[in-house]
Amino acid sequence: MKLTFLGATGTVTGSKYLLASGAKRILIDCGLFQGLKQLRLKNWAKLPIDPSEVDAVVLTHAHIDHSGYLPLFVKNGFSGKVYCTHATRDLCEVLLPDAAHLQEEEAEYANRRGFSKHHPALPLYTKEDAERAIVLLTPVVYGQTIDLGDSLQVCFYPNGHILGSAYVRFNDTHTSIVFSGDVGRPHDVLMNAPSPIQQADYLVLESTYGNRLHAQDDPKIKLAAIINKTVKRKGVVLIPVFAVGRAQELLYYIHLLKAAGEISENIPVYLNSPMAVDATVIFNHHRGEHRLTPAQCDALSRCAHMVNSVEESKRLNAMKGPMIILSASGMASGGRVIHHLKAFAPKSNNTILFVGFQAAGTRGAAMLDGADSIKIHGEYIPVKAKVELISNLSAHADYQEMIDWLKGMESPPKKTFITHGEPIAADMMRRHIEEQLHWQAIVPEYSDQVSLT
Repeated sequence: MKLTFLGATGTVTGSKYLLASGAKRILIDCGLFQGLKQLRLKNWAKLPIDPSEVDAVVLTHAHIDHSGYLPLFVKNGFSGKVYCTHATRDLCEVLLPDAAHLQEEEAEYANRRGFSKHHPALPLYTKEDAERAIVLLTPVVYGQTIDLGDSLQVCFYPNGHILGSAYVRFNDTHTSIVFSGDVGRPHDVLMNAPSPIQQADYLVLESTYGNRLHAQDDPKIKLAAIINKTVKRKGVVLIPVFAVGRAQELLYYIHLLKAAGEISENIPVYLNSPMAVDATVIFNHHRGEHRLTPAQCDALSRCAHMVNSVEESKRLNAMKGPMIILSASGMASGGRVIHHLKAFAPKSNNTILFVGFQAAGTRGAAMLDGADSIKIHGEYIPVKAKVELISNLSAHADYQEMIDWLKGMESPPKKTFITHGEPIAADMMRRHIEEQLHWQAIVPEYSDQVSLT
């Protein structure tokens, strides 16, 4: 086997790994780069591989930094199967067209307002490209061994990050390698714990929280305090959420707080993300893959008013608090939430609440770092609202949860490759593995190629 790193090196986005075994070429994950401009520009650069020569794609989960490049990959010549779990297929059917729509919308808006340096501004790909990619999605069940040809096989195992997420294990007649995907937490309120990792000769491991530990306190307590303080100011609590995972978790927590009387039952809650609305329906459909009962799923779904139309979304911006708005995207990088930021960030009685990882270069990271303004649609918007963070709602295992998960391996891998983390986080994850597990670990760079023997 030979492994080439084509993304998620030095950053938490753009996951892509090319695995070569015999005559087969398999791409593991096909994600978009997000965050810093120099990273986003990589989405436009030509890949060092020809998509038409790749035999198959394997997706660990549906998040855009793992799946969002797929429409462009298909546009540029890929025509093979895209293997994923059933829930990942269902989510990609929502996420990929939405990602295309956002890019088309932003290009159209840039052309209409004239703030793009490109004339005309073009989308990276279109909804038609996304639909062509969706046709290639080939769902498999957890634990099912897929024969990819030339003695190469792959199998999916639940890893607890989001609905449908998996770590994947490849093996040929000589070598095995596991790609962790994004690893979930052992005691997540929604998702089941990651399944024990299997033996592998090599391991590719994410490191999003490689330098951090999650707080052990109950996030509901801080959530209730933030909501109640903002309600007293007659303000709006605006929560940028990832449409898959965090939106459903926040709805469930808000339901629990209202049911317990910790926050007023009369506070209106709006889920303003068609993608999150659809993802909530899919979450309820795959009830065997998470912890919630049917009754809890129903309560989660009833907790908020589901906003679908653009007109209703615009009306929210003219409304006064108190109210709670959940809107995608989670890092405030696009979607309807940026229009809400324009409306609510300049007012000091409002609260902007972040509940997930914020990649460098995103508006979310800037606001958490204390920026007094953020750039939206070519203009700077003042940030006078209170900016809050609940850090332990993340769907990623922290470094100690990751170490504890790795301790379940039957024997140490020959080498562990640390990816999908900011530089400091990746290097700290390497140190934790070397010091606690005494394994050999390295942090690869973009386009590095290694032989797996």
